[in-house]
Amino acid sequence: MPADNAHLIVAAARRRAAATRRRATSALRRMDATGTVITFETVAREAGVSRSWLYNQPDLRAEIERLRARHRPVPAARPVPDRQRASDASLLRRLEAATERNRQLESENKELRDALTHALGERRTADLPGHPHDTPKKKSSAAIGPC
Repeated sequence: MPADNAHLIVAAARRRAAATRRRATSALRRMDATGTVITFETVAREAGVSRSWLYNQPDLRAEIERLRARHRPVPAARPVPDRQRASDASLLRRLEAATERNRQLESENKELRDALTHALGERRTADLPGHPHDTPKKKSSAAIGPC
């Protein structure tokens, strides 16, 4: 009668399962640390395990889904339809118009600053004693009574 070696086969299967789990966990940690995109496919390839095995491991599956969601890129804005896109010529015209408007505003600001400087200078001169427009205020000597 042959010897019962079932316990040896079970022990080997457990060691193989533990090694597989260590490879998958190690691959997940390594991929997360390096910023590698994490999907079931990439983890399976990195760890040398099957995707179906990963899906059947609740804890690993949850961790892969969590890391995948965290690294998922934000979807780009909806693309603008061709007919609504500005052409290069249109953008150039808008840029030229904005540049011209800036020149006008700069010129207007310079004129206003010059006018303000001139007005403040005249006011300061008018406030000086002895200026021709500086006349003492005369009080009227006659008081006008009721009519």
